[in-house]
Amino acid sequence: MPSGGIFDVPSQQKHLETLEKKLLAENLWDDPARAQEILKEKSGIENSLQPFYLVEKKFEDLHVLLELSEEEGGESLLEDAEKDVNTLISELDDIELRSTLSQKEDRNNAILTINPGAGGTESQDWAQILMRMYMRWAEQNGFKVEVVDLLPAEEAGIKSATLTVSGQYAYGYLKGEAGVHRLVRISPFDANKRRHTSFAAILVYPEVTEDIEVDINEDDLRIDTYRASGAGGQHVNKTDSAVRITHVPTGIVVCCQNERSQHKNKAVAMKLLKARLFAKKKKEQDEKMEEFIGEKKDIAWGNQIRSYTLQPYQMIKDHRTGLETGNVNAVLNGEINDFIKQYLLFKKEKKKMPA
Repeated sequence: MPSGGIFDVPSQQKHLETLEKKLLAENLWDDPARAQEILKEKSGIENSLQPFYLVEKKFEDLHVLLELSEEEGGESLLEDAEKDVNTLISELDDIELRSTLSQKEDRNNAILTINPGAGGTESQDWAQILMRMYMRWAEQNGFKVEVVDLLPAEEAGIKSATLTVSGQYAYGYLKGEAGVHRLVRISPFDANKRRHTSFAAILVYPEVTEDIEVDINEDDLRIDTYRASGAGGQHVNKTDSAVRITHVPTGIVVCCQNERSQHKNKAVAMKLLKARLFAKKKKEQDEKMEEFIGEKKDIAWGNQIRSYTLQPYQMIKDHRTGLETGNVNAVLNGEINDFIKQYLLFKKEKKKMPA
């Protein structure tokens, strides 16, 4: 992306013209990889400019509509104009949000991992609730979501889960969800109906694409296969198709059991490993780990980024931005866009502040 971010339309248009000239070069396809890279970059810029062109066209149409409403008998058009103004404001808000996603990795797919904190069944159930929340959010916003690794708990909930969320800017939108999430409720697992506090940690990584280099030495990998967990009966797995890869130098472990073949599971696991190693590399370059995958703190009291209180009152509060809502059911059903937007704008303003 050219410097200046998504609002630098003239710069992006100029860069697009440069790419189009490169695509006309006679010897371009002598290097197919380079040609594909240029085509991909061109497509990305065109996609980012499209909302501006649409808003510009709607603004022109609205101007005409307002002029007509000023003529005799045009009062009936004012209501249509008001609706168009509200739509335009909403679309400009979306563009403003995209303007916060200026890093190269923001465009990538996201890899999201969920781990319960201490507390046994209660925290494991909370981790599963969060998994459902993010899956609902992805589906509601046009992203493809897939569970690539899942370790169910014995009684209820999950011990861990890894999701891939595919779509443009998936990582950019989700990166602010990284951190500790705290739940306060009357435990359904407590016979005495006492109030419990539970924690779960979310980590978010950008999926590593071909244009991001991550060197992996095959000799540094330990690859284990095992039988994937299933529902049992006729669907029980009879082969060791699940794959676990350990990167020995760093101790990073990734797993995949979602695919039917060992080969496909290994390919997905390698993607997860590359993402983890990429995040580690970024952390070493910048001590502010939150910039890329969020601060990995203890999954306990005092480190939460957001609290979800269901009893004695209903309230969800983001401790970084101060945003609150009492509509807890909607949020737990995936309606977290307000929290995502507020955090991204908060980070943008924070960067503007003098040191």
